[in-house]
Amino acid sequence: MRPLLFFLNLLYPPKCPFCGRVLERGEEGWCASCQEDLPWTEPGEGKAVEECDACLSPLWYRDGVRDGVHRYKFGGGRSHARLLGELMAQCLQDRWTGRLDLITWAPLHPKRKKKRGYDQAELLARRVGELTGLPVEDTLEKVRVTAVQSQAGEDGVRRANVRGAYGAAPGLELTGKRVVLIDDVATSGATLAECAAVLRRAGAESVVGLTLARAR
Repeated sequence: MRPLLFFLNLLYPPKCPFCGRVLERGEEGWCASCQEDLPWTEPGEGKAVEECDACLSPLWYRDGVRDGVHRYKFGGGRSHARLLGELMAQCLQDRWTGRLDLITWAPLHPKRKKKRGYDQAELLARRVGELTGLPVEDTLEKVRVTAVQSQAGEDGVRRANVRGAYGAAPGLELTGKRVVLIDDVATSGATLAECAAVLRRAGAESVVGLTLARAR
């Protein structure tokens, strides 16, 4: 282990992104208990998302996964994007066999990104891009601040919350492109559907939604 990394690990010991426990010797990325107990999805599980050809997620959004997502988004856990993105990349490679051209993400509004310090979906998208070799492109803009989707209540309220909230980046041209659209969690699917609709209006031939987790 490099000396600098050794001392950083002493000062800031790596923790499991899901349960928050300090990792023991031999554990890398996440703890052995979470590796066994996480609620993994099976191919084909979960409801369809409008405007998306598929919605892929390695995990169900419950228990330690919910805690891990909150820690990543709201607890300053940006370093966890590396492992979480690996799970998503593996899910994409295992469950989608069609051609893909680029990766993009459902962005935060600039005000919220400035307050948080990072865009959690962008970090995941860039990690998935590193692992798959697909280019990552900034295609979407969030044009108005919305209530946090996890606090928006029923599906109809969630859809209304994000309706018209996203637009295409200036000059966006996606004719014939097959796009992977990344977000952290799919609950009602409203955010993915809204963003996918924008991508399709810009000419995207297909849109595959990819999230870390999804609600049942």
